[in-house]
Amino acid sequence: MTIGRSLALRVVCYLVPAQFIAFVVAQLSIIGLGATHLWFVDTSVDEFAVHRVGRLVIDSLIKGADGQIRLAPTEALRAELERSPGLKYAAFDVERYEALPGSSPELAETLSGAIRVNSTHTHFALPSDPKSVPHGYADAKTTPHGIFQIAVYGEKFQWIDLFYAISDEFRWSSVDFVSTTLLSVGAAWFAVRRGLAPLRSLSQEASRIDLESLDARLSTADVPSEAAPLVRAVNEALSRLDASATRLRRYFANAAHELRTPLAILRARIEDREDSPTFKSDLLRDAGRLQVVVEQMLVASRLAESQLPLDQIIDLAETVRQIVSRHVLLALRCERSIEFEASDPAPKVGGNLRAVECVIANVVDNALRAEPIGGTVLVRVGSDAVVEVIDHGEGLSQSDQATAFEPFWRKSDALPGTGLGLAITKELLDKLGGRIWIEETPGGGATFKIAFQPIR
Repeated sequence: MTIGRSLALRVVCYLVPAQFIAFVVAQLSIIGLGATHLWFVDTSVDEFAVHRVGRLVIDSLIKGADGQIRLAPTEALRAELERSPGLKYAAFDVERYEALPGSSPELAETLSGAIRVNSTHTHFALPSDPKSVPHGYADAKTTPHGIFQIAVYGEKFQWIDLFYAISDEFRWSSVDFVSTTLLSVGAAWFAVRRGLAPLRSLSQEASRIDLESLDARLSTADVPSEAAPLVRAVNEALSRLDASATRLRRYFANAAHELRTPLAILRARIEDREDSPTFKSDLLRDAGRLQVVVEQMLVASRLAESQLPLDQIIDLAETVRQIVSRHVLLALRCERSIEFEASDPAPKVGGNLRAVECVIANVVDNALRAEPIGGTVLVRVGSDAVVEVIDHGEGLSQSDQATAFEPFWRKSDALPGTGLGLAITKELLDKLGGRIWIEETPGGGATFKIAFQPIR
């Protein structure tokens, strides 16, 4: 288990340094408030120096040849005396309650009685000091020569004193700090683990969901409010996946069914080839229809998987003109005609050339089938990158217009085709960022309008 994987461990690792920082800030705040007389503690900023000067006094304790402990100022203590002329210090034997030789006489006399109280620490002011703020501090310290009460008075602040103050305070409070931290860590671990129990249950539910059970949803019961948005998002994603999988299953099932018809016709032509004078042309036409459907399905699939570029710059009028040219012979064979119009200047659009060709070819092919014999299909390219394919057939009702782009929709079973063309067209346009809709042709028929993304 690593910090990156365990939320409980991550919370614990954040909690421990946070508590230490809180301890330091609290200690500084208490001392700082008192030193600036903003709170109930009446003291001075010089009190920060007590811990550093006290260590200098301890370092000055020596044992004489007679075995007696006395104070002999070290060089560091003498330097501090020069920096702070009013500094006084003393050390008291906690067993005999006597000041050690070398102690400041004034401190020795003033504290000789108070030291018998044997308190952990004492703040005091000398009678000769007119200020009410206690400048003195006495504390029991463990030294290399035993335990002594170390008293200092008149110390002066240095910035390094902050470090000594915090370290000494931490030493005194270390037991409380460690015990509090351990209890907090345990409580945080327990709380987070218990709080994440519903998520572990949800993960077990999610692990049982596959393609065959996309209709299942994660339970929202007992889910913490913080995790509820995630659960809702996962359920919504499952709904979308379920809908997509359902469409795909229907798409491929119907594709197999619909493609079976032209394949059956193709086989019948092969079996009856001796009786058909147009065997070869019919065979090529049937194979061409199957090839067009398969190629268009492949283009749609490759676009969906981002395997084809979508940043090609396409001359829309020229592309449509070429497609219309390829349909002229087909229109003549069907006893129909087709015309092309384009605005000036011709628009440029962004997308994929093969996909744009499939879209236009599908709609033009659909219009030629709908156009009455002897009629003319008009294909017009506007300067706004909208292509209009106009036929004069029976047209489409409002209900048919709403379902014309569904897979395998066909207005009549008597009409040729698989019913896949317009569905593929809609899917390709969705990938290209375009759209398609149907309007009525004045005088009768249907006008398909296809809008592409123009390049300005």
